[in-house]
Amino acid sequence: MHYYPFKPLIDFKPLLWDEDEWPEIKMTNGLNVYEEGDKVMVEAAVPGIRPDKIKVKYEDGILRVSARSEEKEVEKKHNRIVHQWNKVASFEYTTYLPRPVDSKSLEAKVKDGVITISASIAETAKAKEIEVKVA
Repeated sequence: MHYYPFKPLIDFKPLLWDEDEWPEIKMTNGLNVYEEGDKVMVEAAVPGIRPDKIKVKYEDGILRVSARSEEKEVEKKHNRIVHQWNKVASFEYTTYLPRPVDSKSLEAKVKDGVITISASIAETAKAKEIEVKVA
């Protein structure tokens, strides 16, 4: 009788390595979500993207920040292209906010390649103290 130490893993191979069954995972480097007082704050890196190219959308507790920017430069001499370059930059961040927020209070500002989004925590999500009465 032979002993195969990795047999349990081999038996589970279809479950572990079947990529169609795994959920899609997106890495979002440069995204910070935190609470500051009665606000939820989100900071995201947006280097080299003009503020008018950035879109921020909030729906059902999900915040999406996306942008696409294209630049093109063509240098011609005697009606011939001697130098040409294209720069395309795009990104999309998607995150759940930790608490419900008032969507009317959402604000977004860009400074030094970082977008900062703030929103007030919804009244229904704030902690409330309940008075205990004698029955």
